[in-house]
Amino acid sequence: MAITSVWVNEEDCTACGLCEETCPEVFEVGEVAHVKDGVDLNIYETEIKEAADGCPAEAIGYEEE
Repeated sequence: MAITSVWVNEEDCTACGLCEETCPEVFEVGEVAHVKDGVDLNIYETEIKEAADGCPAEAIGYEEE
């Protein structure tokens, strides 16, 4: 399955930095985390799933097709 989109629920994000540490190619953390524009998500599928599973706030979501 291919990841078609990734998002961070900014209301739940605590900006802990775990997602950026896990996959800096996709995630960037400032006041809250966000997904970088223009990234080929499928290259980082494993890391995105790891970041989502490890997020203590459960703020990261993704969609697969």
